[in-house]
Amino acid sequence: MTEQKTEQKTEQKPEDVSISQTVAILIDGNNIERSIHDQTKDANTMLNFDKLIPKLLGNRGLNRLIYFREGKQISQKLKDRLHEFFHGSVRPCHKSADIPLSINAMQLASKVDTIVIMSGDSDYIELVRHLKSEGVRVEIASVDATTAHIIKEECDHHYRINEADWFTYAPKQANQGSKQNKRRSNKKTQNNQNDKQAETDTGDENKSSKPKSAAKKVAAKNKDEGSNEERQPISNESDIIATVKEKSSRKYEPEYPQSQYIEPTQ
Repeated sequence: MTEQKTEQKTEQKPEDVSISQTVAILIDGNNIERSIHDQTKDANTMLNFDKLIPKLLGNRGLNRLIYFREGKQISQKLKDRLHEFFHGSVRPCHKSADIPLSINAMQLASKVDTIVIMSGDSDYIELVRHLKSEGVRVEIASVDATTAHIIKEECDHHYRINEADWFTYAPKQANQGSKQNKRRSNKKTQNNQNDKQAETDTGDENKSSKPKSAAKKVAAKNKDEGSNEERQPISNESDIIATVKEKSSRKYEPEYPQSQYIEPTQ
C-alpha cells in the first residue's frame, strides 16, 4: 500500500517547478484544413484555437503565433480573433505555405525555445532536422491519420489533433438561402391565390354574360325570321297588282334636297 501511494505521488505533476520556455506556433493553414476536412467530410469544420492553443502551450509562454495560408481571401474574423486572444497574425502565401513557414522558423530559432509546426506534411522533415541541430525543441501538431510517419519519428513530440480540437459551423449563406426559398414559396402561393381569384371572377362574368348572349341570339333569330318574311317571293297575281299600284302611287323624292335638285333638260 505504501508503494502504491508513493507511485501516485510521483505521477502527480510537481507544482514547485517554474518553466520559462517560450514557444512559437507556426500553422500551415491549408494542410491542417485539408486534414480536418478529410476526417469530418465537411468543409465547414474549423480548428478551435481557444481550446487547442492552451493545450499546445501547457505552462509555457507564447512568443509567436502565425497562421500561413495560400490565397488572398482569408477570413477577417480569423485575423481579428487570433490577434485579440493570442496577438497572432495571418500571412497570405502566394503558393504553398511550406517555404514562408520554413523561413520564419529559421528566423525565430534563436529567439524561442520550442517551435510547434502545425502540419503533418513530410516536406518539413529537413526543417525539423535543421531546427533540432540549432538546439531548438521541435513539436508537431497534426491529425494522426494524415501525418507522415517519418516526421513523427524525427520530432521531439507529436500532439494528435482530434475531434475535441475542432468544431463545425453553420454558414450564414444556408440560412439566407432558406429565407429566400421561404419568400419564393410565399410569393408563389400568393400568385396561385391571385390566379384562382382571377379564374373565379372570369367564371362569374361568363355566367352573368350568358343571359345577355342568349337574349342577343333570340333577337338575332327573330330579326332573321323577319327579314326572311320580308324576302318571301310574291306568288299571287293580286299581290303583284297591289305592289305595282303601291309603287306607282309613291311620290318621287329626289336624292338631294329640293333646293339643290336640277331637272334634267329635255
